Amino acid sequence: MVASFTYADLFAGIGGFHAALSAMGGKLVYAVEIDEDAARVYERNWGSPTPLGDIEVDAGDREIKKKIPRHDVLAAGFPCQPFSKSGAQKGMEETRGTLYFSILQVVRKHHPTVLLLENVRNLAGPRHAHEWEIIVRTLRQEGYQVSSTPAIISPHQLGPERGGRPQVRERVFITATYDPERIGPPDPDPVARPREFYGQDDNFEWNIYEFLLGRNVDGYDLSPAEIRWVDAWDDWVQRYKKHRPNDKLPGFPIWVDSWQTTESLEAQIDSGELDDVPPWKIKFMRKNAELYTDNEWWCRPWMITSGVKDFPPSRRKLEWQAQNLGSLWECLMHFRPSGLRAKPPTYVPALVAITQTSIIGRYRRRLTPREAARLQGFPDEFSFADQPDAKTYRQLGNAVNVGAVWNIFKMHCERDREILISSRSGRRILAAVDAAPESPDGPVAALFTK
Repeated sequence: MVASFTYADLFAGIGGFHAALSAMGGKLVYAVEIDEDAARVYERNWGSPTPLGDIEVDAGDREIKKKIPRHDVLAAGFPCQPFSKSGAQKGMEETRGTLYFSILQVVRKHHPTVLLLENVRNLAGPRHAHEWEIIVRTLRQEGYQVSSTPAIISPHQLGPERGGRPQVRERVFITATYDPERIGPPDPDPVARPREFYGQDDNFEWNIYEFLLGRNVDGYDLSPAEIRWVDAWDDWVQRYKKHRPNDKLPGFPIWVDSWQTTESLEAQIDSGELDDVPPWKIKFMRKNAELYTDNEWWCRPWMITSGVKDFPPSRRKLEWQAQNLGSLWECLMHFRPSGLRAKPPTYVPALVAITQTSIIGRYRRRLTPREAARLQGFPDEFSFADQPDAKTYRQLGNAVNVGAVWNIFKMHCERDREILISSRSGRRILAAVDAAPESPDGPVAALFTK
């Protein structure tokens, strides 16, 4: 394939942007990734130039241009931790949050035709309105058309024919086109919106089993203790269904440690004993007290026979989100600090760079690294060599989804077609986008068969 456009890959990770853009006909001219393990995986799969290094650009203009060649597309999944709900959310007050300005330095020196930046959903939330305003304003000052409304998409919003995957992973994409002549509107619509579906009909439903390796995969089985915890809670589910056949299982978090009669709980509240407990927790304590009061005659024996009181604190909690499924062993499950969460086997929650790996109830094992890679759009030929699984899970949790990049890039170029067609660089990009199929899966797999 003759390269149609060039691109730079900043904060490259293991190459989610690389997979999509190279499969579309792009040629990598520069990549950088500060994490040594991720850089090693990147180089193993994509070859040179090696991406190991730091994006921080403290040199003068001439040195920036020497280090980073001119390119048509700038891709960057800049660090999400300063904006993530799982972090302190200090935004640009934190050193890593200021790395956007390193990207901006490159933009000012080269003015790539298209910018394709990615971050967590929370970047566009109310907590970071100031940071979002800075990003939009500074890009517009550099002559870019960029929407003030974030483009938000998740792989599960894309149909399989468009490279979608059964994973809820909402991410913000900042897409911009260099438009110094102001051909486009000053504030265009975003190229994607949350909860909008692309390539799916109203009856479509994901089936996670279509992306799994099968039942028997060595090394990922649950431990005897984990099986005991699930069995105990599954027994509770069966008892609830037996004794309350006309009722749905509770949708609120079930906390064994809060099981007492409503009379006893109200006495604690009236005495002031719970004055330091936040209102949201009191609300759930009341719901659990009502649940226990109405079902004490069978819940009390279950507590004794199940041994639940001896479980770790987070295993004495259940979050049932599995609708009308009959058993926990039919569900996707997660051992979370907030409890054992169960949901239907349709799509998994976002893969994250911490140990909350999905459990496939039917197979009584965890999601494997290869399956996690599939859910991020990487083909089975993608190699992690012999590195520990923990590193692979972390890298995949930090990766950008290939199908999301492919579709966002295509939708952005279609929206800004009038601007792109006015420049040689833009026409190169459009030629590649127009020739690309709906899904990246075939072209990405082809990158590994050359």
